[in-house]
Formats: sequence, C-alpha cells, structure tokens
Amino acid sequence: MTNDTQRRAWNNRAVHLIDADYNRTSDTHLILHRFLAGPEIRLYLKDESSHPTGSLKHRLARSLFLYGLCNDWIGPDTTIVEASSGSTAVSEAYFARMLGLRFIAVVPRSVAAAKIDLIRFQGGEIHYVDNPADVYDESARLARETGGHYMDQFTYAERATDWRGNNNIAESIFSQLEAEPQPIPEWIVCGAGTGGTSATIGRFIRYQELHTRLCVADPEASIFHRHYADRSVTSLPANTHPSCIEGIGRPRVEPSFIPSIVDRMISVSDAQSVAATRLISERLGRRVGGSTGTNIWACVQLISEMIEDKVDGSVVTLICDNGDRYMDTYFSDDWLATTGIDWRPEYERLRELTGS
Repeated sequence: MTNDTQRRAWNNRAVHLIDADYNRTSDTHLILHRFLAGPEIRLYLKDESSHPTGSLKHRLARSLFLYGLCNDWIGPDTTIVEASSGSTAVSEAYFARMLGLRFIAVVPRSVAAAKIDLIRFQGGEIHYVDNPADVYDESARLARETGGHYMDQFTYAERATDWRGNNNIAESIFSQLEAEPQPIPEWIVCGAGTGGTSATIGRFIRYQELHTRLCVADPEASIFHRHYADRSVTSLPANTHPSCIEGIGRPRVEPSFIPSIVDRMISVSDAQSVAATRLISERLGRRVGGSTGTNIWACVQLISEMIEDKVDGSVVTLICDNGDRYMDTYFSDDWLATTGIDWRPEYERLRELTGS
C-alpha cells in the first residue's frame, strides 16, 4: 500500500469510529420545567450535560473532527491543538484519544481546575497562557512547531456543523417537541462562545420557515452584544475586566458568530448568571454550569414579557454542562466573595420573581 492509500484507509477508519461513537450515545434529553411559567407557557431545557464528555461542546468537537478528517487536515500522526476555555478541549481530547492522536489544549490559567483534570483524564496535555487573548496565536504556533493541526473552533464552528439537518442540535430540539402542546417555540435561548450553536439554530429556523425567534444571552463583559448593537464594534478595550462565566462571551468578535440571524441579545451580569445558576440547580436537584445560569436569566426575562403581554407559547434553552465542574468557583461562596461577585441580591430578586 502506498502512503496515500494507508492515510486514506486510516481516515476512513477514523470517520467510522466517530460515527460509531455517535450511534452508541443516544440524543440528549429535553426536560419540561415549570420555571416562572404560566399555565400556557412552558420552559424546556435541552440537557447537553448528558453527552459522554459532559457538555454541549461534545457536538462541536465531533463536528470539528469530522470536518478536519474530511478535509484531510488530520492524519494518523497529526497532533491536535485547540484554544479553549475548557469544555471544548475536554471533548476534543476524548475524540483525539479515540483516534490515538496527541492533543494539546491551550487554555487561560483562570480555567476551572476540574476542567483541567477532565482534559488530562481524557489524555490531553495542557499549555497555559497568562493572557486569555493569547490563546489563538499560541495555538497556531504550537501547531506549526509540532506539524499538527490547529482545530480553531472559533473560526470553523459555524461551518463544521450541517445546519440543515443530520441531527444537529436544532433538528433534535424540534423533533423532541413534536408531541408537545406547543411544538414550535416562541424563543430558543443560547449563549455564544464560538457562535456555532447560535448559527446552527438560527439557520435551521430560517431553513424550516419557522416563526421561532433566537435570543443569545451574553455576559456583560463580552463583545457579542455590543457588536450586535453596532457592527463597527469588534473588540473590547484592553482594560475590560473579563467575565467569570466560562465557555461564553469573548473579547473579540469570532468568525463563527453570525449576528444577522439573531433576533435579540440579552446582556447578563456575572452576579445574575451565578444567581440563576444557583437557583436552577436547586430547582433541578443537581448542579449546572454558569453559562446555563446566563441562559436561564434571559429566559426569565423573556417569559416575564410573555406573561405581561399575555402571549402563550414555549421557550427552549440549553443546560450547557455539569455544575460539578465549578465546585471551586460558582458554587464556592469564598471564591465568589474573593472575586467580588455579589450574587445574593440577584438571587433573592429571582426567587421573588419566580415564586420560589
């Protein structure tokens, strides 16, 4: 066999392994939860934490690997490098180990320790940067030095996923809603880290000619909602204090963020995100991550408006990852106090608003 033939055979085998893994893991659950919901308003939570690697990013990692393999960017000896705030790296390390490939995660030092442990558990290596803005250039440098492939989730997230179907997250949501009283939701709420999830959902809604609107919940210290309001704004000032909510919000507009298919953006403070994270975790009887709290805060605002306007309908959002990853951050009163996040007033406000 020639080298080209051997590489093609390995590539085919790699695609088969990833597809087989997908077939073994059933779709994530859609949970009906009465959270500030009137009798004709229903809130559904798409539980992405039940993926094998525990987060929404499992879908993205699978798509990025298939995209890289089908473009012949990844071969049997390729080192995979990724810039990540943690969850994407956990999922990519999982798929790299499945294919027998070396994986290096380039992460800010502020990433939750539990995520670092999970990356290492999946066989990944850690490369820290002190300045979060350096993850891009450092990832590209490492890929060049190792002769590897920089996955670059921030560029390829929106194009690696088939937004027309193929069981993407949008198709899954609408399929699971088919037998529900309000199968076409008024709103779907998600965050934006790469922008890939919002791009997939927004495009699918338009492709299916649905009336559903897409809302992106964004941390206050993020560029996305600023860019949405004014397209000329593409990056944050260097002295902007970053959000503590991992996985969503960015200091620059990422190539995969498509603002034109977003119907609304809601800016959420870190205190509001943490308050909603704590409250929804109590209501569900299990912990969820901070980006889920950001989503929930936006949902409460939208549902409150629906109640006020006497609009019936359903709202769907995502449980992005498992809150056990954040025991030393969002669920640590000491850490929150040290960080200066005064979440309790927002928590009480939310409890009063939801009748908890």
